[in-house]
This record gives sequence, structure tokens and C-alpha cells, in this order.
Amino acid sequence: MHEMSLCESVLQVLETEAQRQQFSRVKTVWLEIGVMSGVEIEAMRFCFDVIVRNTLADGATLEIIEVPAEAWCLECAQTVSIQQRYDACPHCGSFQLQVIRGEEMRIKELEVA
Repeated sequence: MHEMSLCESVLQVLETEAQRQQFSRVKTVWLEIGVMSGVEIEAMRFCFDVIVRNTLADGATLEIIEVPAEAWCLECAQTVSIQQRYDACPHCGSFQLQVIRGEEMRIKELEVA
């Protein structure tokens, strides 16, 4: 369950930003998570609640924004939507796709006090 270590990393970012930006409490965290990132959303929610207990984010709401996957087709030179790695281009059928979006995880926004 790598979601536990991901949540620990999120908490480290929150603590660093709390010192840098002088806030003492996190109310809401918006996370962008790519559909091909390998992150299980429900596991992430569970781990977040466990990791932030008794921290500046205790009781914070975790909002997940799922990022769809896109790839650049080398054959038809277009950005295309894909469902998973190794999909064919929906326009030309080529498998020469370079994933450009959908693998990331990042903190998009915070609501703090």
C-alpha cells in the first residue's frame, strides 16, 4: 500500500508550507491524481485520515480530482485520450503513443486557517 507513503509526503509538504506561509491549520486539500498513477483513491482517502491525525491537517477534507490520461501520437501528431498504457491511437491505430498526462499526483490547492 504505497498510498500510506504518498500521504506522508503530502503531510510533509503541508508542514513545510505551514511554516513558510504562516498558517496553523489545513481545512481542505485538493489533490490531482492521474488515472494511470497507480493510486487507489479509496486507499488514499483512508491513509490520509490516518496520517493527518493529530497534525495541522487533522479533520481536513481530502478532495480528489481525477486527471484523465492523454498521449501524443507520433504517427498522426495529435493529442489523444487513452484509457490505459499501450492503448492504440483512436485516430490512426498506431501504438506509438507517448503518455503526456494522467500519471501525475500533485497538490492543486489548500484551504487553510
